[in-house]
Amino acid sequence: MSDQIEERIATGFYPPGMRLDETELAASFGVSRTPIREALIQLAAAGLVEIRPRRGAIVTEIGPHRLCEMFEVMAELEAMCGRLAARRITESEQRVLIEAHHACEAARDANTPDIYYRLNEQFHHLIYAAGHNIFLEEQASALHRRLRAYRRLQLRVRDRMGTSFSEHAGIVEAILAEDSELASIRLREHIVVQGQRFADLVASLPMLDSFNHG
Repeated sequence: MSDQIEERIATGFYPPGMRLDETELAASFGVSRTPIREALIQLAAAGLVEIRPRRGAIVTEIGPHRLCEMFEVMAELEAMCGRLAARRITESEQRVLIEAHHACEAARDANTPDIYYRLNEQFHHLIYAAGHNIFLEEQASALHRRLRAYRRLQLRVRDRMGTSFSEHAGIVEAILAEDSELASIRLREHIVVQGQRFADLVASLPMLDSFNHG
């Protein structure tokens, strides 16, 4: 149940600041309020919702400064994943990564940002796994989940989808060349949000509420 609610938060169906009513959620998912309450407690522990006195569960709102900090940490985690992947990726994992990259290319060419986003997630998770460090993979995946709504939003900023794919090409090239430092640098630059990219992201935050409610 928490996974289903988390998915709706991540895709912006439940935007930041929205109150999650237990009765409405129970009706929506066709369950009693008990599993809903338990799910909201789990999501609160993960930082995705806040349980407030007399208001109930509210989808967590992340301020611009906090958001920048989280992307900064995400960039370092992904850089570590890239460094290890370049050293440890297997031949079969290389083939799957190339296939995932080509799938992203097709979504870019079709100009379908939502499909590109899902394929982009797969691309990054393949890199996490290729590092063969389970603890690092878990930490990167957890923060990736926290930032899903915002990473998805980034792809709607100007030509970010095309730029993202071009950066992916450089990342794949570095990993296949077993250049761990270059893979690390390119993944960090791919993720970190600073300068104009940060200004663009902050300016587009109100769009979160219009993804599924516009």
